[in-house]
Amino acid sequence: MKIKVNQLANAVRFLSIDAVQKANSGHPGMPMGMADVATVLFKFHLRFNPKNPSWINRDRFILSAGHGSMLLYSLLYLTGYEKVRLNDIKNFRQMNSICAGHPEYVNNSGIETTTGPLGQGLANSVGLAIAAEIYKKKFGTRIINHKTYVIASDGDFMEGISHESMSLAGHLKLKNLIVFFDNNKISIDGSTSLSVSDNYKKRFESYGWNFIEINGHNEKQINSAIKKAQNSNKPTLISCKTIIGFGSPNKSGKSSSHGAPLGEEEIKLVRKKLKWSHPPFEIPDEILNEWKKIGDKGEALEKEWLKELNKSKTKIKEDFNNLNNTIFRDKLNEIIFSEKEKYFKDKPAMATRQCSMKVIEALNNLIPNLVGGSADLSGSNNTKTSNSTIFSSKNYGGNYLHFGVREHGMAAAMNGMALYHNLIPYGGTFLVFSDYCKPAIRLSALMGLRVIYIFSHDSIGLGEDGPTHQPIEHLSSLRAIPNLNVFRPADMNETLECWEASLNNEKGPSAIILSRQKLNYISKFPDKKNKCLMGAYEINISGHDNKVTLIASGSEVELALSTQEMLKELEIESKVVSMPCQELFDKQSEEYRNKILESENLIVSLEAGSVCCWYKYLKKNDVAIGIDKFGKSAPYKEIFEETNLTSNKIVSIIQKKLRK
Repeated sequence: MKIKVNQLANAVRFLSIDAVQKANSGHPGMPMGMADVATVLFKFHLRFNPKNPSWINRDRFILSAGHGSMLLYSLLYLTGYEKVRLNDIKNFRQMNSICAGHPEYVNNSGIETTTGPLGQGLANSVGLAIAAEIYKKKFGTRIINHKTYVIASDGDFMEGISHESMSLAGHLKLKNLIVFFDNNKISIDGSTSLSVSDNYKKRFESYGWNFIEINGHNEKQINSAIKKAQNSNKPTLISCKTIIGFGSPNKSGKSSSHGAPLGEEEIKLVRKKLKWSHPPFEIPDEILNEWKKIGDKGEALEKEWLKELNKSKTKIKEDFNNLNNTIFRDKLNEIIFSEKEKYFKDKPAMATRQCSMKVIEALNNLIPNLVGGSADLSGSNNTKTSNSTIFSSKNYGGNYLHFGVREHGMAAAMNGMALYHNLIPYGGTFLVFSDYCKPAIRLSALMGLRVIYIFSHDSIGLGEDGPTHQPIEHLSSLRAIPNLNVFRPADMNETLECWEASLNNEKGPSAIILSRQKLNYISKFPDKKNKCLMGAYEINISGHDNKVTLIASGSEVELALSTQEMLKELEIESKVVSMPCQELFDKQSEEYRNKILESENLIVSLEAGSVCCWYKYLKKNDVAIGIDKFGKSAPYKEIFEETNLTSNKIVSIIQKKLRK
């Protein structure tokens, strides 16, 4: 008995309907509407192997419309992915089920990325497509020749990030990127006509994309559109006219099927209309077997690919160094230490953004999988070096991208690049514009991706650009994100160490916060040990009978040292602690933390920004000195004076405290 595509699609529909109903929570309408498109894609076109979900030459399938997560979970279960079982689907949206409310990235599971915040998956796919072109250029089209497929919704395209990412994809001519637009014209509030009247054809053609419009429930049209897209020399958007809640007599085509269970009575009517007589979560053997055959094809595809790989001289794992490798870590430490020794001789006064550029320059030859870029601020962030080569539509072999003024799109694309296969992306902008990147930063932290954010112009120290460009609350807001290491180095030595710590962090992203203004070299001697990995360490002790501990990060470490000198003249002994990374310090032993921040001392924190994240280190009588108001447009030294961030003012505050 030949199983028809619509029967296979109905298996997806009813698993989705039943899971949402059992959870009494979820979005059944989108999986019901896009089941036909997804079934045609998986049955006839998608190259994947459920027995090896991490096969590098697999097609990537991204569900950007993450609210329809049951579509993805159903497909993974039906095609035989081991990490998504029927019991997981029955426990949709329940504690510890891989079938979370929105897809959450799990390595080697078939869930390629975390989606839900609309537009993110779409933008991740641009990073995946960029990474694929980098690998294809290095290893050749016989080894890397896959596609990136995306299902996106009206909501994805309403979000501003969609413009940034789709524009970039068109500019770079990422022809292996194919997006299915679930064009059902329904959002949570009702018809999309309430809020949008875009001409999608003109919009995407202006980006340099192909635009194909089809009936999303017509197998032949779906098939034909995918074939056209596969042979295109541009990225392609396939606008699929679909009916949300397809098969529901009373809720199809309506927002009532978007974000709530259909209800038992309506589900009975859907079963009757679609001629599905099976009880909840039961898939007939003949349909389940047909789906398993679709999954089984991938094993043969990978075997053929391995034959091709073995014929070539390519060794992907060896050519793109795995940073788990102890030998690599040792080489990295050797280079970092060599650079420390070099700069210790001259002790240059440099802006840490310039220090960072020197580090990148030294690392580019060691790390072929380090790929950088900037949101139109290459010269200001100093992310582009003398040995950077530009990635463009004419040269996919480059290691540096001009992302344009697209901070959000850049950050989300970097997530996609990190997800691909051992690439380490870094990208730069001003710290004040980290707000534009925040949703993507949060997701890289949630997924545990090794992404490195370079944020320069870190404080009022940028001066004349004024309060619109002077970050105040931004360090605190970044430090509030779980699993994000926020580094603020004080000189060249610390910048080297912060880069080393970021590159060796395989379990999450790092933000390296850099100054515009020159900072004096403050480190006492080069050390093979990375002190920044401790989060905080003692820079200088003026006398063992010290009563005051000054803690600071970045440019304010220099301020702390000059304050220490003034205190010494007043016969007040003190200790200066540099705290480049609060997150790493908080992970140290209680013994170490107590040694650095002695409880009997008056502790004074210094930072040219919001003070709220420093209070956790302070006792009742201690002092947090910083800025909790917006800056000024003036030379930076004058602004520091205006905001009481001078040694004279700090010494005066300390004297008053010690008298009490």
